[in-house]
Amino acid sequence: MLTVTPLRIATYNLQKCVGLDLRRRPGRSLAVINALKAQVVVLQEVDKRLPPRPAALPHDMVEDDGWHILPFGAPGGSLGWHGNAMLVRDAVQVIETAHINLPGLEPRGAIRAELATPLGPLRVIGMHLGLVQRYRLLQLGAINRALAVLPLRPTVFAGDFNDWGNGMALDAAVKQVRFIPARASFPAPRPVAPLDRIALSPDLQAVESGVHDTRPARIASDHLPVWADLTVK
Repeated sequence: MLTVTPLRIATYNLQKCVGLDLRRRPGRSLAVINALKAQVVVLQEVDKRLPPRPAALPHDMVEDDGWHILPFGAPGGSLGWHGNAMLVRDAVQVIETAHINLPGLEPRGAIRAELATPLGPLRVIGMHLGLVQRYRLLQLGAINRALAVLPLRPTVFAGDFNDWGNGMALDAAVKQVRFIPARASFPAPRPVAPLDRIALSPDLQAVESGVHDTRPARIASDHLPVWADLTVK
């Protein structure tokens, strides 16, 4: 019987590489990312706040560690778009990337990547949703509409959903995916809220998932990374 190795995907809010010690240390943030042992990593808050929003996590540092940065960045050195970025390892090939505009009072956006992976074709949507529930639901609606015109394929949502609840409102707002059981990831020193989540289309399953809290993750950001090992049903 052929055994398929799971594909690990992770999501991590870097908080612009500023840790709870108030020190900006991109090398520390990258050490946390590497420790996840993921093939696909979705990131939030990867850029500094002020225009032209240069990358808080330098491109050359990321690439020197063997990561491929997906081309979402804006001119001026940004690593991503609206703070969202995606990194992949050599086993994952990029077919297409796109931006998804999101409504709301705060500037927000999502990113879409079509990937060729050891599991087959995979669509990954990275996002950092708003602080107000009404806008979070509107933003998920915008993502639903953007995906509705595309061919169906195995799909992952990953990011900082900014939802402190049990996830029922999020589950009701999405169409093609369902959230895997969430674990508290915020605040990093003593997590109580499952802000960082992963959701999968019905043709995917998470055979294992967790929150990465190994040092220096508890000080590198106010969020802990969340990961899941995926297989095709």
